[in-house]
Amino acid sequence: MSPDPALVMRNLSVEYDGRAALRSVDLTVSQGEVLALLGPSGAGKSTALHVVAGFHAPATGEIYINGELVASPSYLEVPNRRDVAVVFQNYALWPHMSALDTVAYPVRRRGLSRSSAQAEAMEILDRLNIAHLAHRRPSELSGGEQQRVGLARALARRASLYLFDEPTAHLDSHLRVVFLEEMVSRLRASGAAALYSTHDAEEALGLADRVALLHDGRVVQVGTPQQVYDEPADAWVARLTGPASVISSPAGPGHVLVRPDWAYLGGPLEGRLLKVWFRGPHSDHLVESRFGTLLLREPGPPAHRAGQRVSWGLRRSWPVGGGEDQAETEDQISSSFAGPE
Repeated sequence: MSPDPALVMRNLSVEYDGRAALRSVDLTVSQGEVLALLGPSGAGKSTALHVVAGFHAPATGEIYINGELVASPSYLEVPNRRDVAVVFQNYALWPHMSALDTVAYPVRRRGLSRSSAQAEAMEILDRLNIAHLAHRRPSELSGGEQQRVGLARALARRASLYLFDEPTAHLDSHLRVVFLEEMVSRLRASGAAALYSTHDAEEALGLADRVALLHDGRVVQVGTPQQVYDEPADAWVARLTGPASVISSPAGPGHVLVRPDWAYLGGPLEGRLLKVWFRGPHSDHLVESRFGTLLLREPGPPAHRAGQRVSWGLRRSWPVGGGEDQAETEDQISSSFAGPE
């Protein structure tokens, strides 16, 4: 018999002061799986994590952790009785505790002696390369160091389900990469499942087994990172998961989505370069054509200047909805995807 899923959210709705924060959400996280919740601010990502953790009650629906009901409109299991560990974006470290005592605390709650708990805590700190910080308090740690202590404390919990609420929001790009590598490595080693909230598409696509896209409290699409990138449900999903253009289809009626790397210069179609940006390993080109305006990406430095006529083609495209999406996408290409002038 296959094990129960680590987490099931069934027809889950949450309200704040009469306003719907989550609307009829159905999601399942398998044992050992990392599911990323991707969406803009206000989409309902943190609400989803908080209701799973037990900080809020659902208005409708049910939550199951490892097959056990933990929340419904008529039943609410208290947070400390749920087999979950939470890592917040603000670290939430106790100011009076050293890193060692902070990590040892959940170990003590598992029933180990003080010496055994500190030994296990030191081992976790060592695995995260911060054993030398064991006796420092939060005020003596950098943001990246505090984040590692927060992760160490969560790992010491030995939960079957981890909830990450935008934990890299305050880290610079280098520390973000290090933290994510450590987090995923430790999760894989433990066999635990995770629900990971983020507004960063690159982060979600890079770490998750599956991605659930949230918009206005609703799940818009769920799939593997490649599925939601290559086959977005609509233009909104496409824009959220990376640079995208919506143009009239060169092959027939309707509109298609084109990622920058799906288009190339030197094809059978004609256009005019509106703008060109050198990005180091590649160059971005904003091309105006009779099918619409699209962003395409070529390796190396640019070989053409803005204003020149060029030929271009498509390696692939993906059908999406209509012209109103096209106009909005053109604006976003110029202002967001293509970057500053």
